[in-house]
Amino acid sequence: MTDTLPDRLCVDPESRYYDGKLLARNIGIRFNGVERTNVEEYCISEGWIRSAVGRTLDRRGKPLTITLKGKVEPFFKTER
Repeated sequence: MTDTLPDRLCVDPESRYYDGKLLARNIGIRFNGVERTNVEEYCISEGWIRSAVGRTLDRRGKPLTITLKGKVEPFFKTER
């Protein structure tokens, strides 16, 4: 397995950008210099993240998300 992260990654198993093995390696997202914990999907090249809005669910039972634009920096979290 490589240490490079893909340009786009999603936590939803139904998405074509989902990668379970990669997500199991504990990935963190820094958005505009601040570490975010509620990121559902990101795209580095386009500069956006999809972030969950509280505990609100859509009609299919998935988290309601908003798209935020800015600098996206994914990284592997280290175990302490």
